[in-house]
Amino acid sequence: MPRFRMTVEYDGTPYVGWQQQKNGHSVQSALQNAVLSLTGETVLIRGAGRTDSGVHAMGQVTHVDLSRNWQPDKLRNAVNAYLMTAGERVSIIDVRAVDDGFDARFSALRRHYLYRILNRPSPLALEARRAWWVTRELDHEAMHAAAQTLVGHHDFTTFRSANCQATSPVRTLDRLDVTRTGDLIEIRASAQSFLHNQIRSFAGTLKLAGDGKMTPADVRAALDARDRSACGPVAPPDGLYFMKVDYPGDA
Repeated sequence: MPRFRMTVEYDGTPYVGWQQQKNGHSVQSALQNAVLSLTGETVLIRGAGRTDSGVHAMGQVTHVDLSRNWQPDKLRNAVNAYLMTAGERVSIIDVRAVDDGFDARFSALRRHYLYRILNRPSPLALEARRAWWVTRELDHEAMHAAAQTLVGHHDFTTFRSANCQATSPVRTLDRLDVTRTGDLIEIRASAQSFLHNQIRSFAGTLKLAGDGKMTPADVRAALDARDRSACGPVAPPDGLYFMKVDYPGDA
């Protein structure tokens, strides 16, 4: 069966997350329903990563097997038409035909995430549910310095959810940068894979560093503790974006 790779963006606000669940409507379900409406086929669409309820994506990657060998642009436009008709807040940005050795999850070399904090006294209007609103002035340089203590190959037990299903807490974090432009603070993270709630746990802890409540040494000590209680509060999902996935052969 022909296999297609799809790059997908979505507003995670109305969904229970990426993965199909019994307790509500998911992004995966929205896509599968659109494909069913278009082709009459009940399919399983696999994603590069699972995002929680309220988490957004600009570059989630999926793959799906279909019986018909569609032209990629026609498949993109047709599925998008069904998504729009259904009132979904999901859009397919790109479709490529791939061989059956491609797997959106297991072929991934690196995943890239962005966490956005709007640091200002005034509440959010246009950016509501698109960023974490923090009123107290944050020192982004202190946040960046603390972030560098987390880069590298570590046991990230402190920064993963108690419900994380990964077999090992050990990961290699390639990048964790904090920058500021005006009121907007951006935390960018890159790694081959992440643990459940790892980036939101980073963001909550780094916010404490920006508040002056933790030093870089404190953040490193929290990492070394390998104890969930040493983590700062988990940041809300509103500010998290799944940005991009790298695969072999990509330009």
